[in-house]
Amino acid sequence: MIKDQLRQQRIETPSWAYGNSGTRFKVFAQQGVPRDPYEKLADAAQVHRYTGVAPTVALHIPWDKVDDYEDLARHATEQGVTIGAINSNVFQDDDYKLGSVTHPDPEVRRKALRHLLDCVDIMDATGSDTLKLWFSDGTNYPGQDDIRARQDRLAEALAAVYERLGEEQRFLLEYKLFEPAFYMTDLPDWGTAYAHCLKLGPKAQVVVDTGHHAPGTNIEFIVAFLLREGKLGGFDFNSRFYADDDLMVGAADPFQLFRIMFEVIGGGGYTNETAFMLDQCHNIEPKIPGQIRSVMNVQEATAKALLVDRDALAVTQREGDVLGANAVLMDAYNTDVRPLLGELREEMGLAPDPMAAYAKSGYFEKIAADRVGGNQAGWGA
Repeated sequence: MIKDQLRQQRIETPSWAYGNSGTRFKVFAQQGVPRDPYEKLADAAQVHRYTGVAPTVALHIPWDKVDDYEDLARHATEQGVTIGAINSNVFQDDDYKLGSVTHPDPEVRRKALRHLLDCVDIMDATGSDTLKLWFSDGTNYPGQDDIRARQDRLAEALAAVYERLGEEQRFLLEYKLFEPAFYMTDLPDWGTAYAHCLKLGPKAQVVVDTGHHAPGTNIEFIVAFLLREGKLGGFDFNSRFYADDDLMVGAADPFQLFRIMFEVIGGGGYTNETAFMLDQCHNIEPKIPGQIRSVMNVQEATAKALLVDRDALAVTQREGDVLGANAVLMDAYNTDVRPLLGELREEMGLAPDPMAAYAKSGYFEKIAADRVGGNQAGWGA
C-alpha cells in the first residue's frame, strides 16, 4: 500500500537549478553547466531517469526564453520529461525598481502585465497548466507609497491574469516575508495571498515556499489551513538556516519536512492537483546530484509520513494522551525508510541508490567535455 502511494509521487524540478548560481557576492561557475533551455531539460531528465518521480520541469521566463516553445516542449518529451509550471519574472528589469504590477507608474504596470499574459501564451504553447507568480514588489521606507493603493493595483493585475487563463489552467500565488523590499512587501504572507486568491475563484491558489517565513513559523499549520480551504496549490521546496537560503530541501530541518508531508497526506493534498516543486539554487554542490538528493529527501519524508499509524494517533488524541500521540508520530519519523525506497526503485526498474547510479553513468564527464563555448546559463541569465 505504501509503495503504491510512493510510486505515484511526482516532484517537479526547476530549470534554474541546473545553471550557475551563487551568493550576493559571486556566482560560481561549474563545468558542464547548460548553455540553453534545451540542455537544462536534458539535465532534468537525468534526475527523472534515476529517481523515477521527477517527470516535469518548471521554466522561468525570460531565463528560459526561446523562439519556438512548441519545439522546446517536443524536446522535453524526447528527453522523457514534460514542461511543468511557467514562472514569471517581473523583478529583474530596471523599470521594476519601485515595483512591477504595484508600481505607481501605470505604464510600468502595463509592461509587467504584458509579461504575465505572455507567460500564459507560453503555457498554451507548451501544454503547461500552471502559472506561478511571485512579486518582489514593496517599499523600503515609510511613506514611500500608499499601501492600500498598491493592494488595489495588485488585485487589478491578478484579476486580468485570472481572466486570461484557460479552463484547465490555474495560477499559484507565492508570498515572501521580505527581500528585496525591506519596509513593506506587497505579498508578505500566506494570509495576503489567500485573501487575493479567495476573491478571484478556484483557478487561483496559494503556493507555499518553505523558505519564505519568519523564524519559528509553523508552516504545517499554514498547509493544514490552506488544504482545509481548498486553496493549497503547491510547494516550492527548499531549506534555510536564516532566511531564503534556497538550500536542498530537508537540509536544515528534515523533521519539519516530515511534519509538512504528514499534514499534506492527512488533508487530502497528496494528489497530482498539488504541485510539489523544488525551488533551489545549488551554489557549491554539483547541480544534478543536488536535485537527485533533494528528490530523495522529499521521498523519505513522504514515506515516513505514510507510515504514521493514524488510527492509533486518533485514539491517543481522543484520550488526551499527549505523550502517546507524540510517540506515534516519532515512531514513524525515526523509522529508516531507505531500504523500503531502495526496494521500490528496484521494482520500478531503477537502481536502488540514485546518487551512486548517476555517479557511475558518466553523464557528468560527458557534458563537461561537450559543453564548451557559448554562455553558461546562470541565475538571471
